Amino acid sequence: MGVCFIWAYRFGNIPREGEDGRWVWIGLLGAELWFGLYWVLTQALRWNQVYRCTFKDRLYHRYAEEDLPGIDIFVCTADSTVEPPIMVINTVFSVMAYDYPAKKLSVYLSDDGRSNLTFYALLEASNFARYWIPYCKKFKVEPRSPAAYFASGSNPNQYGETTVIKKLYTEMEDRIVTATKLGRILEEARLKHRGFSQWDSYSSRHDHDTILQILIDGKDPNATDIDGGALPTLVYLAREKRPQHPHNFKAGAMNALIRVSSNISNGQIILNLDCDMYSNNSLCIWDALCFFMDKENGHDIAFVQFPQGFENMTKNDIYGSSFIVISNVEFHGVDGFGGPLYIGSGCFHRRDVLYGRKFTKDFKFQWKKDDDNKIQKTMQELEEETKPLASCTYEQNTEWGNEIGLKYGCLVEDVITGLLTQCKGWKSVYLNPERKAFLGVAPITLSQTLVQQKRWSEGHLQILLSKYSPAWYAHAKISLGLQLGYICYNIWSVNCLATLYYSIIPSLYLLKGISLYPQVSDPWFWSFAYVISAKYIYSLVEFLCSGGTILGWWNEQRIWLYKEQPPTFLH
Repeated sequence: MGVCFIWAYRFGNIPREGEDGRWVWIGLLGAELWFGLYWVLTQALRWNQVYRCTFKDRLYHRYAEEDLPGIDIFVCTADSTVEPPIMVINTVFSVMAYDYPAKKLSVYLSDDGRSNLTFYALLEASNFARYWIPYCKKFKVEPRSPAAYFASGSNPNQYGETTVIKKLYTEMEDRIVTATKLGRILEEARLKHRGFSQWDSYSSRHDHDTILQILIDGKDPNATDIDGGALPTLVYLAREKRPQHPHNFKAGAMNALIRVSSNISNGQIILNLDCDMYSNNSLCIWDALCFFMDKENGHDIAFVQFPQGFENMTKNDIYGSSFIVISNVEFHGVDGFGGPLYIGSGCFHRRDVLYGRKFTKDFKFQWKKDDDNKIQKTMQELEEETKPLASCTYEQNTEWGNEIGLKYGCLVEDVITGLLTQCKGWKSVYLNPERKAFLGVAPITLSQTLVQQKRWSEGHLQILLSKYSPAWYAHAKISLGLQLGYICYNIWSVNCLATLYYSIIPSLYLLKGISLYPQVSDPWFWSFAYVISAKYIYSLVEFLCSGGTILGWWNEQRIWLYKEQPPTFLH
């Protein structure tokens, strides 16, 4: 009602031809029409909010280890100077120590920066994991990133074992940090592992062969921790790069990982993480499997998306990097219309879906794999056999980057991949548990924020104007509510034009004494005030009748987008 009053006032009081402020007035009308349209679109994100919870204990006790799906975890890094190796391996530790059968778990680190420092850090991590993983499982450690765990101060001295494990971690950290500061690996360390021989002096980060190293073979019975328990598979990959071949950034790295992992572990479920987004909940795999393995409703779910949480937020979050409204309101809304957007990290995918499979109602997934007759190969044989899958020419004359894997040609490859997946008939799930599944690092400076926002803005606008725009390509392929949700994010960057106009022009005209808004004596002012006051009086009376207080009502008005709501859907 308030929006309509604003429009009516603008239309009814346009200055006549030749009067001061006519075109400014028309410009304000255009901005207000745009804001009204955008407000209508955002309501699609609030019409049908879905809140989910899981009962993972039931799943945990229902399936034997051999009946569980394999989980392949992809951790992506691209620059060892921006993404320090010690941070990268803490993310790797957090997923290696998941409370899940180790033989069903494989971790892949994609290093698009081809840094021997990152490889050295991962090599050190493969040794420390023999101590860290049994320690985590023995004492139910949370979170399982060593840096986050020791920094939390919540680690009691379990019979001196915490002191020992912390000493081992500190020593490893010192070695990695020292090598990073020096910018090179000591010769003594280089001679200890054959993998360093693959770093040639003539190659660079943009021109090199494939580097593939299986640091821990989870199928090897000798690959055990200090307590004799199995260790998950751990793989380092730096895909081949040549200046004359486009490498397609993160989408290219992910597609190379999909192919490489299919020949080593071939897990049915794929989790991808950014290197600065460590796992904060060792049981989140079970949360995701509750949806995938649901016998009644799980057959049409392509991916389960968790929100991105951040641990480095400043007190006032002046750049809005925490995305509270998106995480706690809007993604619950799109979940009610078929599922959230794929946001590139903290997402569990079915492997078959990433291979381009279209949804059919009669298809049933088989979680149990028969590997008994598979010929066992040595790590060296497996590495040499798998390297061609990460070559820069492998995708030529194929559907990779188009119908298979992540979509190429878009700055937000994750969003467009999720859209095309849903257009094939698949649904997705948004799970926002009380304990955050993943915590990372958000931009906290203006320059970092501008770079991130610029890429997202360009990417979303690119989708809107492409042939895959949800406005026309997705019509009748996904629900109307989900269509509007995608469009709402796609036109997000266009808001800046109306916002800048509305913020700057009226202020300049007020300096000239030209009013562009209703005066107190104007009937329009009192009509608008009446509508607004009636709305708030009605909401106050309703709140008081339900047992609330005036203070509680006022707090609710201030944080109405972020108020807690009871679950409306239990899965």
